[in-house]
Amino acid sequence: MVLREGLTLAVAGVVIGLAASAATGQVLRGLLVGVTTSDPRLLALGSIVMLIVAALAALIPARRAARVDPMVVLAE
Repeated sequence: MVLREGLTLAVAGVVIGLAASAATGQVLRGLLVGVTTSDPRLLALGSIVMLIVAALAALIPARRAARVDPMVVLAE
């Protein structure tokens, strides 16, 4: 459950980031040399890297939550 919530937020962030990059790509066109503003390889690579980092960041609390005894938490 913890991992799913973390990855849901990460996917939402990637979608928003892709939309923002498409919107600001036209403004930055003059600053980029040798790369188009909508290069699918770079966008996919950036998205995959961000999802991997988010999965690793969500995995730590998920493993911690899995180790906790539910009876101990409910008793508190």
